Amino acid sequence: MKFNTDPAEQTTAATDIIIAFVAFGGILFLRLPVLNGTALWKINIWAAAIGLIGLAATLGAAAHGLVLSPRIHHRIWLILNMALALAVSLFVVGVVYDLWGLAASLKALPIMLVAGLSFYLATWRWPGIFFVFIIYEGLSLFFALGAYAFLAIQEALRGAGWMSAGILISIVAAGIQANKSVRITLFFEFDHNGIYHLVQTIGLLFLLVGLRWSVING
Repeated sequence: MKFNTDPAEQTTAATDIIIAFVAFGGILFLRLPVLNGTALWKINIWAAAIGLIGLAATLGAAAHGLVLSPRIHHRIWLILNMALALAVSLFVVGVVYDLWGLAASLKALPIMLVAGLSFYLATWRWPGIFFVFIIYEGLSLFFALGAYAFLAIQEALRGAGWMSAGILISIVAAGIQANKSVRITLFFEFDHNGIYHLVQTIGLLFLLVGLRWSVING
């Protein structure tokens, strides 16, 4: 096993590991309160989504940090993209729960899982249309931002302000990743992916705090 010697790839792998630690640690953080009933359902949905983000980050660390054969590298990215597609779908289900309740989220769950897998399979079959999945992800983020901003303004859900801030930071992070010319050096060299991971980690922390607050005080 050989490590990638490219400095930017090394920091991208390292920041992927940071996201993975925050994601998996965040699941424990969310499960510390004693929950039951609908609150437990909500946390199960969010924990699954965040766990998939952690899985994708772990795979990303391997893809960026190790020298792999083209075949293994390709397979890692297939699994990574599927994990992200399912994470986005569960993310939307969690938002639906906070907006319209348990019954609506139960109906949304199979629909969103099928939608996420369909977008993933389409981009796998026709790689040139990956932008379609990016649009799906972007729409999901803006839907969530609008939902939690509304809930925060209405004071209908404690923690909604934290969650909307986390989602806004995630949108900013996605914009950074889309700009491949972005590159900075702060002791180590970071390209657009590494910077994206750092900003995304902050967004994830905000989201976790809001989620925890919402189930304790919601």
